[in-house]
Amino acid sequence: MLPENRLSQITQRFLFLQARMAEAAEQGNIVELAQEYSELKPIVDLIAKRQALLDDIEAAEFMLNDNEVKSLAEEELHILKQRLPDVEHELKLALLPQDRSDRSLTVVLEIRPGAGGDEAALFVGVLLRMYIRYAEVNSWKLDIIESHATELGGYKGVVALIQGPGVYARMKYERGVHRVQRVPETESGGRIHTSTATVAVLPEAKDVEITIHPNDLRIDTMRSSGAGGQHVNTTDSAVRITHLPTGLVVTSSQKSQHRNRAIAMDVLKMRLQAIEKQRLDSERSSDRADQVGTGDRSERIRTYNFPQGRVTDHRINLTLYKLDQITDGSLDEMINALAADAQARALADVGS
Repeated sequence: MLPENRLSQITQRFLFLQARMAEAAEQGNIVELAQEYSELKPIVDLIAKRQALLDDIEAAEFMLNDNEVKSLAEEELHILKQRLPDVEHELKLALLPQDRSDRSLTVVLEIRPGAGGDEAALFVGVLLRMYIRYAEVNSWKLDIIESHATELGGYKGVVALIQGPGVYARMKYERGVHRVQRVPETESGGRIHTSTATVAVLPEAKDVEITIHPNDLRIDTMRSSGAGGQHVNTTDSAVRITHLPTGLVVTSSQKSQHRNRAIAMDVLKMRLQAIEKQRLDSERSSDRADQVGTGDRSERIRTYNFPQGRVTDHRINLTLYKLDQITDGSLDEMINALAADAQARALADVGS
C-alpha cells in the first residue's frame, strides 16, 4: 500500500515550491528552491500518472453499467489494471529515502592488508587491480595517490582517488573485509591459506561543511619512490599534509607537487567530512573504522576462493564461479545483486 497522506504532502509541498519560485525569480534567489523542486518533480509526475490511471479505472468501471459499451469497458479496464502495479512500484521506488552520498562523483578508496601477513599484502594488489579494471570499464578516472609496496610485490596500503558518474553509488558496496583463500606461492606444502584485506570508500559529502584553517596544517615535501624503494625521483614532488587537531595524515606521490598538494587537500577534506558526518548521524557508517572492522578473518563481506574459482558475497549469500572475471573487473553482476537486495529491503521497510 502506498502512503496516501505522504503523497498528498509531497504534492502540496511541490505546489508551494512552485509558487515560491515564481516570487524568488524576481529577486534572483531560487537556487535552493530549485534543487528541492527538481528532486520532487519526478515523484509528483508519478503521483499524477497514478492518479490519472485510478481516474480512468473508475470511469471504466462506471461504463460497465452501460450494455452498449460494456465489452469495450471490460477490455479497457483489463489494460488499465495491468498498468497500475508497474506505476505504483515505480512510485514506491521514487519514495525511498535517497542517500545524498550516491550523487558524489568523487570517492577515496583505501585498501589495506588485514590478517595474513605477506599474503594479505599480496591480496591488496589483487583488489587494487580489480578496482583499476572496474574503473576502466565504467570510464572513471582512478589516481593512486599513496601506496606502500612490499618486497614481494604486495602493498602495505593503497589510497586512490576515483572520479566519475555513479562512482559512490556503485563502490559503496565494496566497503568491508574481503577474504581470500588460496595457496601462496611461498607455500611448498600446497596448503590453502586464508587472509584478509580491508576496503574503505569515502564519498565527497557536500552537505557537510568543513573549514580547514591553515594554522592547523603541517605540510611537508619529500621524495617519491616506487616499489621497493626503486625509481626514486630526483625532485621533492611528494606532499604529506598533517591535520594537527585530528592527527590525520594524507600523502600524495604523483609527479606534480602542485597537483599533489591539491589532491592531498581534497582527500583530507573528505576524511574530515566523513568523521563529521558520522558525528551528525551515528546510524550511518561514514568513517573508515565502521566500514572495515578489525580485519579479522571472521569479519568478511566477501570470500575469493582461488582453488574453486568462486567468489561468495556473504551479505546476500550469492556465489559466482567467475573468480577470474571478477578479479579482472567484472563486478557488475555482483554489485547489481547487492543493489537489488538493498532496494528490496528498503521497499519492505516502507511497506511495514
